[in-house]
Amino acid sequence: MSKVTAERKADHIRVNLEQDVNSGLISGFQSLRFEHNALPELDLDEIDLSQELLGRRLAAPLLISSMTGGTPQAGEINRNLAVAAQNAGIAMGLGSQRVAIEDAALAGTFNVRGLAPDVLLFANLGAVQLNYGYGADEAQRAIDMIEADALVLHLNPLQEAVQMEGDTNFGGLLAKIEDLVASVTVPVIAKEVGWGISASVATRLVEAGVAVIDIAGAGGTSWSQVEMHRAAEQRQAELASRFVDWGIPTAEAVREVHAALPEVPIIASGGLRTGIDLAKSIALGARLGGMAGPFLRAAAESTDHVSELVEDTLRELRVCMFATGSRDLDSLRSAKLLPQA
Repeated sequence: MSKVTAERKADHIRVNLEQDVNSGLISGFQSLRFEHNALPELDLDEIDLSQELLGRRLAAPLLISSMTGGTPQAGEINRNLAVAAQNAGIAMGLGSQRVAIEDAALAGTFNVRGLAPDVLLFANLGAVQLNYGYGADEAQRAIDMIEADALVLHLNPLQEAVQMEGDTNFGGLLAKIEDLVASVTVPVIAKEVGWGISASVATRLVEAGVAVIDIAGAGGTSWSQVEMHRAAEQRQAELASRFVDWGIPTAEAVREVHAALPEVPIIASGGLRTGIDLAKSIALGARLGGMAGPFLRAAAESTDHVSELVEDTLRELRVCMFATGSRDLDSLRSAKLLPQA
């Protein structure tokens, strides 16, 4: 099983780097614009980007979203990401650690804590694995493996349904998530993988004890497109291709979940490409914005490429805050968003 899982991880990296796997939907940030403030009454250098999540203070509200692990290339990517995250003081998630639970020899491709001792770091397992023999023991192993500060349980029913080797029994999963939340030693984050979490689903997850909702909405990478490119049979590929425009756009999901659960920390991911997108996600109610695809491509090159991308994104965020008269992120949440003409 671990060999099959590792091969799938290698496929995922290859397809993401080589193919067009974008959603047919847009994230929704493109249809929003900030009202410009011509008299911000601020010094650009005084703007504070810092943010708190899960009791930790981050230098900026940016997350390098969960991506990969389990192969030599994935290990190098994770190391490049971790060094850049440590240098920038931002959060980082690891890809699904199932492959390393199955084969402990692969744990080193995830273990970046030595390179990022101060980073808010997220472990990761597929929630559906709770219906396939996984439980609190495996979840705690994933946490301990990387000395994680939180555990991401990713929800990917559509990907599993169109994947050649998908695990598709999602029945009774909420009760198992609730049991797991009560059993592990760190907070649990529920995350979609690119089709969004609705307000009603987010409410059920929070009632089960989940601490943070990562929207991961539509508008960025479409994992049905990834599975389309992986499919060995034409009919399987055609099935996956039908769902290119499926999902809840990220901006819409963030707005709706925040309205329903205003006190619950939200991570906005799915189609964020710029610091202005990040600013819009904060203004809509997110605590952090997560990016994956752009960081994957940068990390496949070098740590320096990742660091440059982080710096450019945060510079855009800072200028956006300056031009809206937002001294800090609390002020940015009050900045006026208007429909794009």
